[in-house]
Amino acid sequence: MKPRAPLSLPAIFGIPAAIALVTTAGLVTALLDDGLMDALSWAALSVPVLAAARSWRNRER
Repeated sequence: MKPRAPLSLPAIFGIPAAIALVTTAGLVTALLDDGLMDALSWAALSVPVLAAARSWRNRER
């Protein structure tokens, strides 16, 4: 078996960094205004939950 090539930093930390940015944006929009901003914050804050659920569902057994 050939050893796998090492992954680059963006390949390792790209998705977690994007989830962190979306979550931060959701927390900030929750503080700013009511109405549409609340809907945007709920959508943004659901991203980490959905990512965890997808990861848990697609794990190898």
